[in-house]
Amino acid sequence: MNLPDQISHLWTQVLGLIGKVVSPDWGSVIGLLPVLLLIGVIGPLVSVLALVWFYYFMRRPRTRIRFVDGPRLAAIASDGLPLFPAGEPYDLRTGLIYPPGTSQNDAGDLLSVTCPMCGIARFADVTTCTNCGLVLKVDGRVALRTLQPVGPPPGGAAAA
Repeated sequence: MNLPDQISHLWTQVLGLIGKVVSPDWGSVIGLLPVLLLIGVIGPLVSVLALVWFYYFMRRPRTRIRFVDGPRLAAIASDGLPLFPAGEPYDLRTGLIYPPGTSQNDAGDLLSVTCPMCGIARFADVTTCTNCGLVLKVDGRVALRTLQPVGPPPGGAAAA
């Protein structure tokens, strides 16, 4: 082959390559359509959904908790009598449990406390148990608070 034939052959190959780019084989382009759809449409949708989920997860509403410092109703045992926890002041007449550190109810009556050591009841203003000698003095400002969720009680507003 001489030089003009080699240049002509090279030029034919260059034109064939340019022809494939300018006017491609549409059958193979249509065959690539599912891959292009996956990359161009479904990929960004999945990315946006993941970002929206992450944003909601970080900014979702949290449960609000309020602190209840007032008296609460004691649980009722199977025999019908109220159950009072040891170490917390209570009023046997009304069946209410008061916050730790309280020694009188709203009417000015003395509250009772059950000793956590021996189970003997005494007045809440007496800090030492007369039976076992346990000193139980809880300051109301330092005592743990009862946590209750904000909103209607379980069972809906009709139960309130």
